[in-house]
Amino acid sequence: MEPKDNVEITETESGIGEEIVSEVELSLEEKLALKEKEARENWDRFLRERADLENYRKRVGREKEELLNYGNKSLLEEILPVIDNLERALAHVTGDDGQGAVVEGIRMTHAMLLTALKKFNVTPIESVGAPFNSAFHQAMVQVPTDQHEPNTVVEEYQKGYMLKERLLRPSMVTVATPLI
Repeated sequence: MEPKDNVEITETESGIGEEIVSEVELSLEEKLALKEKEARENWDRFLRERADLENYRKRVGREKEELLNYGNKSLLEEILPVIDNLERALAHVTGDDGQGAVVEGIRMTHAMLLTALKKFNVTPIESVGAPFNSAFHQAMVQVPTDQHEPNTVVEEYQKGYMLKERLLRPSMVTVATPLI
């Protein structure tokens, strides 16, 4: 007897045909259930991978924006001591020395550096007279005084700077405390 593709099982007197049909139906139902489970797992995996890809795109976008906004931070931090030294030099100029060509050159160089920093959104932190804020100021000394409100910046040793909305360097300051 040759096997046929479409085998039709007829019921016999012993009931064996019904048993074979039930086994075939059960087997097909099990296979269908397995395939449905596999399809759900694949769909879940697809959704997870899609979410991972979307998160990756967002993260790369944020990192790119961060690099564009703050990528030059280390260069700017190297320039700040140069500005500090120019300001110290200008602070020590007195009397007739303040009119010389060298002093004028230092003033112009200082102004040019400050203008260049402004183009890169670097702004100085105004400290003297402002309330002490540990996020922007580094207290070097506390001075008991009744001339200033307690917890007020009375002197600035080194100017602080902001790069956009981030702190580039804190101001080094003296803070007033109440007299005891």
